[in-house]
Amino acid sequence: MNSIVDKLNWRYATKKFDSSKKISKEDLETLLEAARLTASSYGLQPYEIYVIEDTDVRKNLRKASYDQPQITDASYLIVLANKPTFNETMIDDYIANIMAIRGVSKDDLEGFSQTMKSTLLDLPDAHKNTWTSNQAYIVLGNLMTIAAEMEIDTCPMEGFDKAQYNEILGLTDKGLNAAVVLAVGYRSADDTTQHYPKVRYSKEQIITHI
Repeated sequence: MNSIVDKLNWRYATKKFDSSKKISKEDLETLLEAARLTASSYGLQPYEIYVIEDTDVRKNLRKASYDQPQITDASYLIVLANKPTFNETMIDDYIANIMAIRGVSKDDLEGFSQTMKSTLLDLPDAHKNTWTSNQAYIVLGNLMTIAAEMEIDTCPMEGFDKAQYNEILGLTDKGLNAAVVLAVGYRSADDTTQHYPKVRYSKEQIITHI
């Protein structure tokens, strides 16, 4: 437990990455597998994960991110793209995947399928977008924790033009929307932010036991 807390105290929102240091392919795959295994509501995973390494693409994304250097200087840029709307196809595809993996019949899953459809399909598009975006943020939190455990630095980023991201990455045509971005890499030695004391409310202020 202390080790986990130590790593969470170690991590911070990295403002300056060392562009000369690269995350290994093995460590990247570990992070992406952690992202894939992250919990989501009903297990639906209403999002996709984009790993951006291409230099030219990242230069364009930096322009769409108010020229924040993390976009180009980190080892990789991970874009979590949610589905801003959806229909029964998303649920039917998920049911088919359960059938294939667990070897169960469609009849066995009919109740589960109808529960999801009755709960989700009639939501207004704005609510669907909020819900799927929230699922992407669960992935973000898990990625940041796993990265900290591996002593890989991260910076979660919401300061970007979503419309431009969607255009640059071709997300709109795929029925996706850029929800949030995570820069991953290694901190620069001269990033003074790493030395700032971590500011959090005390347990007494933020945790209530009932």
